[in-house]
Amino acid sequence: MRLRARQRCHAVLAGLLTLATAAVLAAAQPASAADVWNEVGSDRADPLTESQGLTSVEVPANSPNRYTGIGTIPVGVSGRGWNHVGDPDASYDGHYIEPYQRDSGGAKMFRVQAPDGGWAEYVHALGPGEAMNNSWVAISPDGQYMLSGEWGTMNRLLVFPTPGVNRTTSPSANLPQAATVHLDHAVRDVQGCDFVTATRLLCSSDDPEGALFGMTKPLLQIDLSAAPNGTSDVSGHVTALRQLPLRSSCSGSFETEGIDYDRRTGTLRVIVVSPGFCVITDSKTYRFTRG
Repeated sequence: MRLRARQRCHAVLAGLLTLATAAVLAAAQPASAADVWNEVGSDRADPLTESQGLTSVEVPANSPNRYTGIGTIPVGVSGRGWNHVGDPDASYDGHYIEPYQRDSGGAKMFRVQAPDGGWAEYVHALGPGEAMNNSWVAISPDGQYMLSGEWGTMNRLLVFPTPGVNRTTSPSANLPQAATVHLDHAVRDVQGCDFVTATRLLCSSDDPEGALFGMTKPLLQIDLSAAPNGTSDVSGHVTALRQLPLRSSCSGSFETEGIDYDRRTGTLRVIVVSPGFCVITDSKTYRFTRG
């Protein structure tokens, strides 16, 4: 009887090990062909004005792409302590939003330019346990809600009403968090996300360790259980699609930055800043198309 019990125990342990191994392998499996993004070209990224983020702008028609970097922060904004700008996004009706953070204080700021050219600032008071980092924004296709994230290793994304677009928002009132996206796999140091569909995001991660997905600096895909609506939380399934390009004349640590998906052309763009002195000479905005 003891032998049989021991055999049954071994069988159970073997089964659990098999399931655990399958789960790890499933997380590490390459994406299906429909989700493969192939590099098709690159452009130099200016270290002062194109080193943090980028977005394509649909409205007005023929608008140029927008970029952010330390050199794009207005003096009047940095003078009030908002000294870091992240990856921006533009809504399909022409609102343009830049995320800002500062070194002290319990708030983040979203600077919004309306289609008529006017600017307004929307401040969000940090919630309990919320990190101060404000690296990116991603506006939902319907324009009503936007996502943002936090630096470090996180299992969530934050949902806000889109300032300047959603009627519930006002520059004179706190911009509240409306809901949460609960991720089924931890992510680290996400620098930017952009909606591909109402329920799919592509994100650039600056993860320097590689333990989460078996690669450093991954391009991530997050599939939502439902489109964000601001009234209820949703879940997000995370897949690592590929490592982002890490090529330079210099050796050292690269930094992945913002991301943009242009639905008009199907082009994905990601900024990768080169190490050392080469930050000036060969930092790139890489272009990808779906395979």
